[in-house]
Amino acid sequence: MDLFGIAAYAAETAAATPAASAVPEVSPVMSGIVTFLPLVAIIVLMYFMMIRPQRKREKETKAMIDALKVGDKIVTIGGIMGKVAKIKDDTVIIETGNVGTPNEKSYVKMERDSIKTVEQKLSN
Repeated sequence: MDLFGIAAYAAETAAATPAASAVPEVSPVMSGIVTFLPLVAIIVLMYFMMIRPQRKREKETKAMIDALKVGDKIVTIGGIMGKVAKIKDDTVIIETGNVGTPNEKSYVKMERDSIKTVEQKLSN
């Protein structure tokens, strides 16, 4: 059934224009690559903007904690400020200040990973 001669017109146009058949078709493989290219670009961008800097900060923090010495002034994650009095395997004993007299000092035992920053390194 030919509705208003559309099929006949399409057949005449296709036969009359040889340049239309000369246009190369895009391969399905190339089409798939172009489709997923923006997704790959976003993942690579997220890696360089978020994951890589976080790993760098973790590495710097680990190096700071490994270089910790007795006498260093530190700040913990909870905000406790003090001086390192003793270091064991995974724990640190921190002198936080005087309780009453200068001879009475308070000590806090905590994990090494709870140290946020080393404020100042004191020379022994």
